[in-house]
Amino acid sequence: MGETCVPAHPKRVIILSPFSLLSNALTLGVKPIGSTVHSIQDLNANYPSEQAHLGEEIEGIQQIGLATDPNLEKILLLKPDLILAWEDARAIYPLLSQIAPTVVVPSNMPNWKEPKWKDQFSFVAEVLGKEAVAQKVMNKYYQRLEELKVALGNRYQNQTISVASAIGYNNFTFVKNSFIGSILDELGLQRPPAQNVVAPNGAIYNISEERLEILDGDILFFPVHNIGAREAYEKLKHKPLWKKLKAVQKGQVYLVDFWAWIVWDDPSAASVVIDDLYKYLVNAP
Repeated sequence: MGETCVPAHPKRVIILSPFSLLSNALTLGVKPIGSTVHSIQDLNANYPSEQAHLGEEIEGIQQIGLATDPNLEKILLLKPDLILAWEDARAIYPLLSQIAPTVVVPSNMPNWKEPKWKDQFSFVAEVLGKEAVAQKVMNKYYQRLEELKVALGNRYQNQTISVASAIGYNNFTFVKNSFIGSILDELGLQRPPAQNVVAPNGAIYNISEERLEILDGDILFFPVHNIGAREAYEKLKHKPLWKKLKAVQKGQVYLVDFWAWIVWDDPSAASVVIDDLYKYLVNAP
């Protein structure tokens, strides 16, 4: 795609991703003038579900179509000085680059076996000229991690922490090289053997009901994001093998926000995760 001449301090940024790229920019103090959204339902929503943890920060950002089908006419009318896009925008890169300098963020940095969220955040910070801000954000993240480690002490050193979810009939779990897996690893928390591995996209998908033991741990965090996911969870609760899971028998299954735990992959989502870990692992009776 060649080299792109990026303005040193872009003022009118378009984000072609409703997930971590948008949150990265906001965390760095750059409010985009426009962003794509995740679903058709979100086109008519002031605060789409996947952006809930950003609160009022997203107010006033123009919606410019779906992430899979951005509206080029709207983008042109907004007169951006920089377009920041995910890799699925490569097909329309020639058109985007005619509107404004366009940077495509690599999806695997450095490779699929390693969590990519910190590298992505650094990449976006460099593009936006916000390296100093990024350093402060990450310093805060590491400070909170250390404080949480102290608060946890050694009470969970012999317990395993599982993270699993379901959508429809698809049960899946998140492993070491996922966003959440990297946070748990940095905290020194143990994972179940089946989840203490690396996998493409940081997850093991299509886990059948006969193999629900892969989801098990002493504690199970179960991210949910909509009514469908909650319905899938309710259906699982009635399965005989589900009832045999250690976390279920101990009453230690906790529902958490899917978008923050699984999708966003960025420092603001990490802050939500840390808050949840305090809630369920430190402040719980």
